Amino acid sequence: MADTETRWQQERSAADSRDYIARFARLEAEGTDLHGEARAVDALLPRGARVLDAGCGTGRLGGELARRGHRVTAVDLDPVLVAAAREHPDLTVHEADLATLDLPGQRFDAVVAAGNVMIFVARGSERQVLARLAAHLVPGGLLVAGFATDYEYTVDQFDDDLAAVGLVREHRFSTWDLRPWHDDAGWAVTVARKPGN
Repeated sequence: MADTETRWQQERSAADSRDYIARFARLEAEGTDLHGEARAVDALLPRGARVLDAGCGTGRLGGELARRGHRVTAVDLDPVLVAAAREHPDLTVHEADLATLDLPGQRFDAVVAAGNVMIFVARGSERQVLARLAAHLVPGGLLVAGFATDYEYTVDQFDDDLAAVGLVREHRFSTWDLRPWHDDAGWAVTVARKPGN
């Protein structure tokens, strides 16, 4: 049975969310490259793709994908982060739980769950989250997810959940700059596809 609160809600306060926003603003001001995820996702997509940034946080990834010409809808459960994401003029932002996500009539060429989204959802809801994300993909659409491998939700569990919701794993990398996967990697970037077209 799934927890009622996400791990993010259990582990982070509004003050933590504000610190998260400030941290990335500071990194950007220092010239840190914050767009590796967007470059990787952009390379997988046709021009002008419809993208769902699932667990969008501040909208950093979605904003960069929009800057690269994609049509991006973003969603997050944290109201502090949603407010920050709404500062990106090219994003359509929703405040919602991924486990119950329902954007009527909207289907996407890709769903991106970067930045540890899968390990911050409610315990026991991972398969439900993936089912909701898969439901928002067009046939042939991609799910791209990245998360650290040192948490309780494992890559093997993720693979089982992908298969259970009908998504087919196509690639796995150990970094967002697409270095080869190895079993002791500290990060997993997975590309899965919804069958069809």
